Amino acid sequence: MNNPLLKTMKIGFIGAGNMSQVMIKGMVESKLIKPDHIIVSNRTPGKLLKLEELYGVQTRKHNEQVVEECDVVILAMKPQDLPAAVEVIANHFEPHQTIISLAAGINLKMLEHMMPIGRHARLMPNTPSLIGQGVIGYLVQNDEEIIADLIEDLFSTLGTLIEVDNEDQFDALMISCSSGTGFIFEMMMYWQDWIEERGFSEEISKRMTIETFLGASMLAAQSVGIDIEELQSRVASKKGVTAAGLNSMRELEIERTLRISFEKAALRSKELSNEAVKGR
Repeated sequence: MNNPLLKTMKIGFIGAGNMSQVMIKGMVESKLIKPDHIIVSNRTPGKLLKLEELYGVQTRKHNEQVVEECDVVILAMKPQDLPAAVEVIANHFEPHQTIISLAAGINLKMLEHMMPIGRHARLMPNTPSLIGQGVIGYLVQNDEEIIADLIEDLFSTLGTLIEVDNEDQFDALMISCSSGTGFIFEMMMYWQDWIEERGFSEEISKRMTIETFLGASMLAAQSVGIDIEELQSRVASKKGVTAAGLNSMRELEIERTLRISFEKAALRSKELSNEAVKGR
């Protein structure tokens, strides 16, 4: 831990969904933050009770209480719910507080307009953060190094943190790494189905699929100075079995299909932004 102030800081979460639970788990298990220095609010009490039991955090009935008690406030609600939620709490912030939004489609300018007081940042974790293997992108207001350092210290246990330069890069990271996890699971399901159709059990098919994706990823990670195209060429001999399959994938324009999927996700991000503006 590089930041000694973390020992005294109080971290607030408005919203207790899956990603909040992942982040709280990382903070508590790494002993970065004392459990009683984490304060959480949520619209319904069920998830709050679960967090209290699992991690010993404090909970509050009202979002305003979280804002008034915490140095860092993490906005972990759905994008369409954020404008109405922050309208109630916007006047409760102080200039020294850091406000971190997890909401897709709501850029820094919109956050600054909704909450003029405080220091703002966007953060986008993904589900592999649950096992410390996430890719977490973040964008800070006015390139403030203090906020960037705080984010690095707070969330380093979740995986690889990448600071981006602008909103376009933030969206690209969100789609490729956060939404992208879902895209990969989709391909893994096809993989497993094909293997099962050849007579393997569901359990063995799943294991074969997982180990294939994991092995390829680990090989790429450990092959320093070797690009992915070169690694692929080492698998595919000319006129061989792998080459036949790759040629078919290229004829079917798999790259085009994936690119369209990325662009559709990017379009939805823009739609969420527009919906948030209209909903205010």
